[in-house]
Amino acid sequence: MAKVTKIVEIANDDEDDDDIFGDESIDALTGMALDEDDDHSSLRAVARLAKLVGSLPWFSAVGRKLTAAEVNDAEAYIAGIGFAEMQVAGIENWLAASGAAQAPDWDDDWWQAEQQMQNALLEQALTQIDEHDLEVALTHVSTRAGEVAHEHAAKMAQRQGVSDPALLKVAAGAAAQAAYQAALVLAARSADDEDESEDEHPFAIKFRLFEAGRLPLGITGSTFNLF
Repeated sequence: MAKVTKIVEIANDDEDDDDIFGDESIDALTGMALDEDDDHSSLRAVARLAKLVGSLPWFSAVGRKLTAAEVNDAEAYIAGIGFAEMQVAGIENWLAASGAAQAPDWDDDWWQAEQQMQNALLEQALTQIDEHDLEVALTHVSTRAGEVAHEHAAKMAQRQGVSDPALLKVAAGAAAQAAYQAALVLAARSADDEDESEDEHPFAIKFRLFEAGRLPLGITGSTFNLF
């Protein structure tokens, strides 16, 4: 089972920056030179996440029976975005995942709820981070996640004889979006906030599902599909 890193662990990691960042330094992410007196803890946390997404075992648990912890996380996530009445259903294989991703009763309200939450985090993050720096950092995280996730999805799907480009694009796009949203949670945190509230944010919970090797496929009808 993949080790799941809590958002708060990324945010409060006090490991030496040179060891953490490598090529993923804040300077490389944003093109800005940091003043030693400035507090860029939020951007530093985003940089740590950028490094993490490149090493995650994306989609390594898809098709397996859902664990109790995964079901609990899925229920907490959907409740957090306003869909507490939904049931969590496991998807068995890549063919079934393709069907779920293209279901005609896919719930657009779920997407709208995420967008509203995402916009709120972005607005909060911009009160403490320069817009250009934030945009570059978030783009770096999501692009990196999407690239690595696409490679993993292609390998995992091929093992089951599936090579649907559209499905691979959906999987990679979902991973990129989840990484972007998790980065926003970190970017929006207050510099003096050292509690574990970030880990209870719906986007942090959703990212944990991806870290565990799963692929959330959204809501159809009254069901939240988790591959």
